[in-house]
Amino acid sequence: MSSEIPPPAPIDCQVYRCSRQHEMYVYLRADLTTEHLPAELLQRTGRLSPVMALTLHPRRRLARADVGTVIERLRAVGWYLQLPPRDGVDAHLHFGD
Repeated sequence: MSSEIPPPAPIDCQVYRCSRQHEMYVYLRADLTTEHLPAELLQRTGRLSPVMALTLHPRRRLARADVGTVIERLRAVGWYLQLPPRDGVDAHLHFGD
């Protein structure tokens, strides 16, 4: 009898580009729509444009996010916000309009 914990099941998601901030993306669980996102988030992201559909699993590599964290957030709340690199965040995202 093995005591190893099996890896989590793969999860499908849709990735959206945010119009208000260059290099900011929202990962959304495939069974949800953008209407499920919090209004406050949508206010900061602006228009969301679909970029690609992905199936995430622990061995998949993502360019700027930890796949385990993304999977965890997708399972817990249904979405994950990937911020731009540290030097690329526009001030209007922090201080309002």
